[in-house]
Amino acid sequence: MTLAGACVACACGLIAWKFAWATPPTAPPGFVSTSLVGPVVLDEIDTKAETDHWEIELKTKGFSDVYVTNFKIQPGAHGGWHSHPGPSIISVKSGTATFYDECDGALIPHSFPAGTGFVEDAGCVHILKNEGTTELEVIVMQIVPLGAPRRIDEPAPAP
Repeated sequence: MTLAGACVACACGLIAWKFAWATPPTAPPGFVSTSLVGPVVLDEIDTKAETDHWEIELKTKGFSDVYVTNFKIQPGAHGGWHSHPGPSIISVKSGTATFYDECDGALIPHSFPAGTGFVEDAGCVHILKNEGTTELEVIVMQIVPLGAPRRIDEPAPAP
């Protein structure tokens, strides 16, 4: 085997090892994903708005892919530990979403009932669970770099 071949084999082994330790979402019917839109290519964004009690600024450099997805998650099911290369804006349509995020430092559960929402920051390892007794339904809008994967499976963070 050549040095180049050994490097490729080693890289493939590392990738396989990483995914072997990831926690994929529970299989349907516990976790159902329906694509509503996307990918839609979006040009650079540079917009802001402000009122007396509110402010937003959104800026990208380069093209982005935008996706909108509906997730239905049965009680006890989850989305697996993962990260994203861009932000995801989550709207809770029904049920209660329980969100754990390694970027908050303590993996504290954050609960979001129907009618609320939250943002999954880029690069943070997190998991979305339905720890309630009724179906959880969320609508997710993702903005990622053009051609990037929407989701990166990750190992569960150390407690």
